[in-house]
Amino acid sequence: MGDITENFSRWAVIMQKILISFLAILIFSTVTVEAAPEYAKWGKIAVEETQKRYNAVIIDYKHIGRTELTPKKSEEKFKLWIRSKAGNEFGVFVSIQFDPLTDTIQSIQFSETNR
Repeated sequence: MGDITENFSRWAVIMQKILISFLAILIFSTVTVEAAPEYAKWGKIAVEETQKRYNAVIIDYKHIGRTELTPKKSEEKFKLWIRSKAGNEFGVFVSIQFDPLTDTIQSIQFSETNR
């Protein structure tokens, strides 16, 4: 009787290890790593430049989109919602024009809005 119980215990431990390994593989295989979106570096620049210009806190951030203006000029547009040191809140549209081949910034434009 002891051999049967001992063999069953070994079998149960082995099956438990297999089950745990299978579950770990299943869980880790469903996790996907997302790359940063293409506009992320331009968004970072938009936030930094807006903070410099307005000396304010960024409350919200939205990527509006990219426009290919010419083969050597693209534009990324963002809307940032900011709060000034005085407590005023307003929106700022930020347009960054750059050379898509070299990522050289050509201009940054700001436009305030109350919406």
